[in-house]
Amino acid sequence: MTAPPLLEARGIRRRFGHVHALDGADFSVAAGEICALVGDNGAGKSTLVKILSGADRPDEGEILLAGEKVRLESPAVAQRLGIATVYQDLALAPELAPFENLFLGREAMRPGLLGWLGFVDRSAMQRRAAEQFADLGVRLRSARVPISSLSGGQRQSVAIARAAMWANRVIFMDEPTAALGVVQTGRVLNLIRQVRDRGIAVVLISHNMPQVLEVADRIEVLRLGRRVARFAAAEASVERLVAAMTSGSAEAARTPA
Repeated sequence: MTAPPLLEARGIRRRFGHVHALDGADFSVAAGEICALVGDNGAGKSTLVKILSGADRPDEGEILLAGEKVRLESPAVAQRLGIATVYQDLALAPELAPFENLFLGREAMRPGLLGWLGFVDRSAMQRRAAEQFADLGVRLRSARVPISSLSGGQRQSVAIARAAMWANRVIFMDEPTAALGVVQTGRVLNLIRQVRDRGIAVVLISHNMPQVLEVADRIEVLRLGRRVARFAAAEASVERLVAAMTSGSAEAARTPA
């Protein structure tokens, strides 16, 4: 990496009984970078992401944010530090409109007494949501119809736009194009690049190797709970990624990043 890490994990260990989900795992991502985190099933990706997003705690190791050690004791703590996660289930409220989903749990209140009494400022939320969608190039059939009426790609776009609205440092994206068609996948990948271009670090978890090579700036490979390889995406290939994932080959691990 040429830029210093924004988020870094060092020597992370996590055990579940006799199972070592993470066995001294390292990871790093820089601001304004798309870093793909790949590995076979059971490599430890999900556990590492949960730890780095505050949903789980390591048994050993340290986490640094902008060079400072941090304790991510809960997702709320991670969110306050500018870290968000977009999971596969998206965590959207299907009967609410896109603009309402952007403010879910963070509703803007009316000024003065009305806000004190609990009245929501829907106009202000609609304006801010429209600005967010426009800035990221998100095109929706309508920002006021229920989420349930939108396509899968549009729902994914709303979830990513919401994460980018409240997280200003790191966003984890778990299989963001799963079950999407070709056109919708292309739009979501463009949206991920837009988020990266805001200076936010994007961590992409995916099993789709061609897609990883298309969108990522850099790739880190986990195997058996440890980082075994780091690649600059321009110097990687599907074959090298698979070799690192399945055998942790020394040749792959020596590829510069």
